[in-house]
Amino acid sequence: MHRAAAAAGGLAALVVGLDGTLDVLGRLAPVLLFLLGATVLAELADEAGLFDVAAREAAHLARGRTPALFALVVLAGTASTVLLSLDSTAVLLTPVVLALCAQLGLDALPFAMATLWLSATPSLLLPVSNLTNLLATGTPALADLGVGGYVARTALPTAVAVALTVLVLGLRYRRRLRGRYPVPPRPAPGDPWLLGAAALAVLSFAALVVAEVEVAVAAPACALALTAVVAVRRPAALRRPLVPWRLAVLVVGLFLVVQAGHEHGLDSALSRLAGTGEAYPDLLRLALVAAAGANLVDNLPAYAALEPVAGGSVDRVLALLVGVDVGPLVLLWGSLATLLWRERCAARGLVVPWRHVAALGLVGAPLLVAAATTALLVPTPW
Repeated sequence: MHRAAAAAGGLAALVVGLDGTLDVLGRLAPVLLFLLGATVLAELADEAGLFDVAAREAAHLARGRTPALFALVVLAGTASTVLLSLDSTAVLLTPVVLALCAQLGLDALPFAMATLWLSATPSLLLPVSNLTNLLATGTPALADLGVGGYVARTALPTAVAVALTVLVLGLRYRRRLRGRYPVPPRPAPGDPWLLGAAALAVLSFAALVVAEVEVAVAAPACALALTAVVAVRRPAALRRPLVPWRLAVLVVGLFLVVQAGHEHGLDSALSRLAGTGEAYPDLLRLALVAAAGANLVDNLPAYAALEPVAGGSVDRVLALLVGVDVGPLVLLWGSLATLLWRERCAARGLVVPWRHVAALGLVGAPLLVAAATTALLVPTPW
């Protein structure tokens, strides 16, 4: 996929020309800085054992009750996605949860599907939770909201989406989630100082985001601080590649392809498909079209293609985000996080058939998107 996107992006760059390519790169520069910084931060936090400790603590807090452990995994997945973006949940939390299931003798499928859905459904809440959110908060429609205003509008839709995630998965896997498991002993962390530094770096990043520090500065700064600690405490960890250059190339390539489409009539075609109004049926139509587009071509190019159709309306841009953030639950290429999730599952010996993912997504995605879009229109009390 990375090579195809790079090749397509190269051809698209020839179509849009030097000025168009520089415009795309200029717009994506802050997003790419965040992406690189947040990925390094998450990888080093995983190296420090932060995700493993969180999973094991969940096993103890649940006291051997499988439904309680599932609920705590939901909380961990939600926090991971909200604070460190959806890719962190898919790439880092998934293998830890699957390893925990193997150690406890639990059916891994419900927990794997939880990490998949929770890499999407909470990703609406903060600008840093999804790359699409970062792009949207830079548009004129959302620029004046700030982090506080953005969260005020997305908090209820996110809560609704996560609650329905638990409901749908809980009903689907209710038989598999019954029973108890033997509580494992609580192991001591390998390096308490490194673990503490990782926790502090992640919490500091969250605090900087809330304080409305530019994420293109906050993420690399926290990543560099944690890198310095790792260089002292565990230098061997820095010998493996941490910076996701291929992912950055993929993002640029996808956006160049969409930019070429915009210059050749894409906007008018999408306007006919997604509509232009701001009434509830119009917003729902846009959100569902966005969800369908994300499942067909990946959520990033789907957002980039539909952003001009959303126009300068706050409600329409947020409805678009609901579709591309919450909706990619059907096809495996609906988001990069889903592809990475499947790779991590296969590496742990769990093969989840695409038909299983699609069948559950076809039921859940329209329900979640419709409910979250409805919640967008509920007046906020603050």
